[in-house]
Amino acid sequence: MTRTAPAAKGPLMLKRLYARVMALAASPNAGWWLALIAFAEASFFPIPPDVMLIPMALARPRSAWRLAAICTAASVAGGALGYLIGYAVFDQIARPILNVYGYGAAYAAFQAKFQAYGLWIILVKGLTPIPYKIVTIAAGAARFDFGLFMLASLLTRGARFFLVATLLHFFGDAVRDFIERRLTLVTTAFAIAVVAGFVALKLL
Repeated sequence: MTRTAPAAKGPLMLKRLYARVMALAASPNAGWWLALIAFAEASFFPIPPDVMLIPMALARPRSAWRLAAICTAASVAGGALGYLIGYAVFDQIARPILNVYGYGAAYAAFQAKFQAYGLWIILVKGLTPIPYKIVTIAAGAARFDFGLFMLASLLTRGARFFLVATLLHFFGDAVRDFIERRLTLVTTAFAIAVVAGFVALKLL
């Protein structure tokens, strides 16, 4: 009897989970599922809400910004949970979560940068597809100012989801493939522009 190698089980599980999340995007309660996925992804779930946001916004272009608002609110609320996990139960819950998804080494490297750059890391990483749970857990573990963390999360998560929704609203299928294949490039470029704006304001 053929057995699945342990190393192959993780990617296979993620592919099945991805397919399941895609199916939820077409369900009657898709809006609620979108909120739940966005909330969970900010602290422990591996699949980003963009997987649902993109097909839902394409199917209902007029609702694209409402869907982005749902993603933003739920993701920021989930970020508060991720912060709490990092702050209060890092060894008991956060570390196992990071290890399960193979983020242990990434978290260690990220935490060093977080200690040095703090707010700027939240602003940049919150916009990019780099797992947001790493940002929220690290912020809690570092005892970063909670109010400032929530404000930065609101700005960056809102900018990320509304950028995707706006592109889909105006350009639809013409940009869907580009967004799905180059989401990191799109949001990272936008993140650089946001940070540059903050620096310019600070220097004025």
